[in-house]
Amino acid sequence: MSKKSGSEPPGPARPDLDALRQQLWQWVNAIPEGRVATYGQLAKLAGAPAMSRFVGRVMSELPKGTQLPWHRVISGSGAITNPNVTEQARRLRAEGVLVSNGRRVSLARYAWEP
Repeated sequence: MSKKSGSEPPGPARPDLDALRQQLWQWVNAIPEGRVATYGQLAKLAGAPAMSRFVGRVMSELPKGTQLPWHRVISGSGAITNPNVTEQARRLRAEGVLVSNGRRVSLARYAWEP
Protein backbone atom coordinates (compact mmCIF):
# COMPACT_ATOMS: atom_id res chain seq x y z
CA MET A 1 0.00 0.00 0.00
CA SER A 2 1.44 3.36 -0.95
CA LYS A 3 1.41 6.36 1.32
CA LYS A 4 -0.61 9.34 0.27
CA SER A 5 1.27 12.53 -0.38
CA GLY A 6 1.39 14.63 2.78
CA SER A 7 0.54 11.76 5.12
CA GLU A 8 3.93 11.89 6.86
CA PRO A 9 4.45 14.32 9.70
CA PRO A 10 6.59 17.31 8.80
CA GLY A 11 10.27 17.17 9.74
CA PRO A 12 11.97 19.73 11.95
CA ALA A 13 11.80 23.27 10.67
CA ARG A 14 14.90 24.20 8.71
CA PRO A 15 16.30 27.60 9.65
CA ASP A 16 16.39 30.34 7.04
CA LEU A 17 20.14 30.28 6.36
CA ASP A 18 20.23 33.73 4.76
CA ALA A 19 18.53 35.26 7.78
CA LEU A 20 20.87 33.34 10.07
CA ARG A 21 23.89 34.70 8.16
CA GLN A 22 22.58 38.24 8.59
CA GLN A 23 22.15 37.67 12.33
CA LEU A 24 25.65 36.25 12.63
CA TRP A 25 27.19 39.21 10.82
CA GLN A 26 25.38 41.58 13.19
CA TRP A 27 26.62 39.70 16.24
CA VAL A 28 30.20 39.53 14.93
CA ASN A 29 30.07 43.26 14.28
CA ALA A 30 28.99 43.80 17.91
CA ILE A 31 32.02 42.06 19.45
CA PRO A 32 34.01 44.89 21.07
CA GLU A 33 37.69 45.50 20.49
CA GLY A 34 39.85 43.46 22.86
CA ARG A 35 37.19 40.77 23.33
CA VAL A 36 36.49 37.44 21.64
CA ALA A 37 33.44 35.28 21.04
CA THR A 38 33.24 31.60 20.19
CA TYR A 39 31.56 29.94 17.23
CA GLY A 40 29.12 28.24 19.61
CA GLN A 41 28.35 31.46 21.44
CA LEU A 42 27.52 33.21 18.15
CA ALA A 43 25.33 30.29 17.07
CA LYS A 44 23.34 30.59 20.32
CA LEU A 45 23.05 34.37 20.03
CA ALA A 46 21.75 34.00 16.47
CA GLY A 47 19.11 31.52 17.65
CA ALA A 48 20.67 28.36 16.22
CA PRO A 49 22.60 26.79 19.12
CA ALA A 50 23.34 23.55 17.28
CA MET A 51 24.94 25.30 14.30
CA SER A 52 28.40 26.33 15.47
CA ARG A 53 29.96 24.62 12.44
CA PHE A 54 27.74 26.71 10.20
CA VAL A 55 29.13 29.79 11.97
CA GLY A 56 32.62 28.62 11.08
CA ARG A 57 31.61 28.19 7.47
CA VAL A 58 30.04 31.64 7.34
CA MET A 59 33.21 33.13 8.80
CA SER A 60 35.36 31.31 6.24
CA GLU A 61 33.22 32.68 3.40
CA LEU A 62 33.60 36.36 4.30
CA PRO A 63 34.85 38.37 1.34
CA LYS A 64 38.45 39.52 1.28
CA GLY A 65 38.69 43.01 2.77
CA THR A 66 35.55 42.65 4.90
CA GLN A 67 35.15 45.25 7.63
CA LEU A 68 33.69 42.68 10.05
CA PRO A 69 36.00 41.90 12.99
CA TRP A 70 36.28 38.22 12.01
CA HIS A 71 39.50 37.89 13.99
CA ARG A 72 37.52 38.14 17.25
CA VAL A 73 35.86 34.75 16.66
CA ILE A 74 37.64 31.68 18.05
CA SER A 75 36.87 28.12 19.08
CA GLY A 76 35.20 27.15 22.33
CA SER A 77 38.54 25.95 23.68
CA GLY A 78 40.08 29.37 23.13
CA ALA A 79 42.11 28.24 20.13
CA ILE A 80 42.50 30.10 16.88
CA THR A 81 41.35 27.59 14.28
CA ASN A 82 41.31 29.91 11.27
CA PRO A 83 43.77 28.83 8.57
CA ASN A 84 45.17 32.37 8.68
CA VAL A 85 46.26 31.96 12.32
CA THR A 86 49.18 34.37 12.02
CA GLU A 87 47.01 37.24 10.78
CA GLN A 88 44.28 36.54 13.32
CA ALA A 89 46.78 36.44 16.19
CA ARG A 90 48.39 39.66 14.93
CA ARG A 91 45.04 41.47 14.86
CA LEU A 92 44.08 40.23 18.32
CA ARG A 93 47.44 41.29 19.77
CA ALA A 94 46.98 44.74 18.20
CA GLU A 95 43.78 45.03 20.27
CA GLY A 96 45.57 44.06 23.48
CA VAL A 97 44.53 40.39 23.53
CA LEU A 98 47.27 38.07 24.78
CA VAL A 99 47.73 35.16 22.37
CA SER A 100 49.70 32.30 23.94
CA ASN A 101 51.69 29.77 21.91
CA GLY A 102 50.72 31.63 18.76
CA ARG A 103 47.15 30.41 18.81
CA ARG A 104 45.49 30.31 22.26
CA VAL A 105 43.37 33.02 23.94
CA SER A 106 42.15 32.94 27.54
CA LEU A 107 38.36 32.88 27.44
CA ALA A 108 38.30 33.58 31.17
CA ARG A 109 40.03 36.87 30.50
CA TYR A 110 38.84 37.96 27.05
CA ALA A 111 35.42 36.38 26.44
CA TRP A 112 32.73 38.82 25.43
CA GLU A 113 29.57 38.74 27.50
CA PRO A 114 26.82 40.60 25.60
